[in-house]
This record gives sequence, C-alpha cells and structure tokens, in this order.
Amino acid sequence: MKRLTDHLIIISFDCLSALDYPIMKDLPHFQTILENGALVQNVESIYPSVTYPCHASIVTGNYPNRHGVINNTLLQPGRISPDWNWFRSSIKCTTLYDEAKKASLTTASLLWPVTGKANIDYNMPEIFANRPWHNQILVSLLSGTPSYQWELNKRYGHIRNGLHQPELDDFVLEAAVDTIKTKKPNLMMVHFTDLDSMRHDYGFSSKEAIAAIDRHHTRLGRILSALKESGNYENSTIVVLGDHSALDEDKAISLNVLLHRENLISVNGKGKITDWKAYCKTCDGSAYIYLKDPHDSAVYETVKSILDSLLTDPEGGVEQVLTGPEAAKLGADGDCAFMIEAKQGYFILEDYQGEYLKKITPEDTKVDKKYTQATHGYSPKKENYGTILLAAGRGIKPGTIPSARLIDEGPTFARLLGVSLGDTDGSVIEELLDWESNKLGENV
Repeated sequence: MKRLTDHLIIISFDCLSALDYPIMKDLPHFQTILENGALVQNVESIYPSVTYPCHASIVTGNYPNRHGVINNTLLQPGRISPDWNWFRSSIKCTTLYDEAKKASLTTASLLWPVTGKANIDYNMPEIFANRPWHNQILVSLLSGTPSYQWELNKRYGHIRNGLHQPELDDFVLEAAVDTIKTKKPNLMMVHFTDLDSMRHDYGFSSKEAIAAIDRHHTRLGRILSALKESGNYENSTIVVLGDHSALDEDKAISLNVLLHRENLISVNGKGKITDWKAYCKTCDGSAYIYLKDPHDSAVYETVKSILDSLLTDPEGGVEQVLTGPEAAKLGADGDCAFMIEAKQGYFILEDYQGEYLKKITPEDTKVDKKYTQATHGYSPKKENYGTILLAAGRGIKPGTIPSARLIDEGPTFARLLGVSLGDTDGSVIEELLDWESNKLGENV
C-alpha cells in the first residue's frame, strides 16, 4: 500500500471542542493548518466519551467494546483512586503504532493514553504513581523507553510541577520538539491535557479555558517550527484533533448511595466497602452499573426499580437508562447490567455514603478534585458536544468536511502511513486524502 507521508504528527488537544473553532480560526498557527489543509467541522466521539477509551478508539478505529478500553479506570469498588487503563495490554486489537512498527517505521509517543509497555521506539506513557510506595519517575521509566525518558527528564524535568497544568504540557512540548529534531519519527503521537484541566476546574467557556487554547496555539507553532528545523517539514503531515468536548455542570449524583441504602453495597464500621451486589462505576457524564452476579434477577429488578424512579424524578439527574445489550449497540461495555446517561448539568460520582445529590460550587472544586465545573463522558449524541479535526501536509486534500466519527480517524491515519488496521468499526475518511503532494505552507 502506497504511503502518502513520511512523517505523521498527531497532536491531541484533550477536550478540544467543535465550539472552539471560532477562536482557533483567528489564531495564526491554527490558520496555517486551516489555510493549507482540511477541517472536519464536527467529529462524533464514542460512548462513554472519556479520554482513555477515546484515545484507544483513535489508534484502533474501533468502539470501546471492541478494543477493550471501556472506561478510564478499572472496576475497583471502594478505591478512592482506582487504577487506570495505563497499559497497551488493555487494548485487545492492533493499533496504529503496532502496524507502523511492523512496516519498519519509527514511532514515538508522549503521554498518549494506554501506551504503557507498548512496542514504541520512543515512549513516554501517561501513567502516575498510584500507590504510596510507588515513585513517579520509576513508574514512568519502567512503563516506557527508559533511556529516552531519562534524557528528556534531565533536560526538561525542571519545567514540570508534578502533574499540574500548564507546566506539564510545557514539559511535553519541549519533549515533543526535542523528539522531532533528534529522532525524526515517522509516527509521533502527542497528548496535551491543559485545556481539559482548565475546563474541569473552571468551566467550559471560562477565561482559564480560553487561555489554554491560546497556549495550545503557541505549542502548535513550536511544533511547526521544529518540523522546519528538522528538515522534514515538506514531507510531513500534521493532525490536530480533540477526543471529546465538555459540558458545564453543577450537580453531582451518587447512585451508589441508593444502592448502599438497599443493602446492595456492604460497608464496615470504618466506612470501607466489604462486599457488593451492584455497583455504579462512573464515566463522569454517564455510568455503568455492574452486578457482581450477572444472573441475580432479584438484584437486577431492585436496581431497575431504583433507576425507574430516578427517570421520573425531576431532580434525579438521570436522562436515560440503557440495558447492557443496548449499551453494546452504542459501542459501550455490554457486560454492564445498565448504562446511565446523566442529564445536562449533572455528573456521576462513585460515593456510597452521604447524600445522593450535591450541588457543586467553585469552592468545592478547589477543595476536592472529584468535583468539577465541566465534564465529559456523556453520549456523543448530545447537542453541541462534538469535537474537531484539522490536518495539513502530505496526503491531505484541502477543504472542509462537515462531519466524521472518532473511529474513522485511525483507519485514515493508517492509510496515510501505508498500513492497515484491518477490519475496523470505522472507515477511511476518503474526502480527507489526496494522492498528490501537498505542503503545510509557509505561514508559520
């Protein structure tokens, strides 16, 4: 299969929304992409629309119930900080970077989700120390490419401030620029989370979120300049994309509180879960409800009765309830008993003690990170909830495409690199591709 580009740089600006386009189109470095390349105005995300399943869908072209990453975090009832789907082993099918490696292409990844211990030449995976005895640097080194990460940390580690933004993305930027210049990978995937953090903490249209978009614009400019300095600018393709959007909310609901009241969750005197028959696993704007024994019809009916009552309660916060098979048809985890969609303005926590409904204030978000001002995870069918994609360079046909799906991105990127992801849920966005040579343009 013919390769359309020598260097594919995929930049994920986490939580970039289609609604951000009016801001982006007036910023020079985004204009470089728009004036010389293509715009997909609205990209439909996946269900649940949270970061790790989304990024797995981007590199596989499949929905969560097929690639296996059905949520950000694992089902670990009662854990204050559940483990995340950090490792490549969570993905059950091939990926863009796997196929690139098979084709003898050089690969690089910077904080791209679900790449821990992946077969990537230059890999700094997104992972954090989640046990008191874990060391952040050691956990990262052991999950990626040790020498590569060690050198980047020596050169740019002083920029970081733990996991805080915008310093974390500033560090990732320097690592990306360094990698482009010194490693010149054929495929590089970079994940920036500044905008996502600002929207969680301050709201979708907050001044902090707008400032993050401006910082991303500056980061894009640095990457374009690095491509020029590397000598590969004319032979490269650059893609800027989001994984999901976000919606403002100010009310949190905790379905496990109701399950606990019905004795479906057992708690000891210290407030720790000792056993459970049903458990609500949050995806922020949506949630799965799992039964410990999927065949326990009595528990199933009790849970269904609770959910039916919430659907008719104006302040219940539940917009829709799906069965496991219905969730599977939308690409979510069919092993759940139910999947719940929160009403706009609400999101879902895993708390099992206290009140079912809590109204969130900006002060709450400062005190406890589980509270947010805006979030995602909702159905991709919600209004004004799409994300966006911009692309320019080799193999890209300039123009505007009204819509596509997140699952279409992986097969399209594979075609650019001359590889295939095989039989996928998504398909190649043919309107995006041009078999003639194209350049990024000079407006950098």
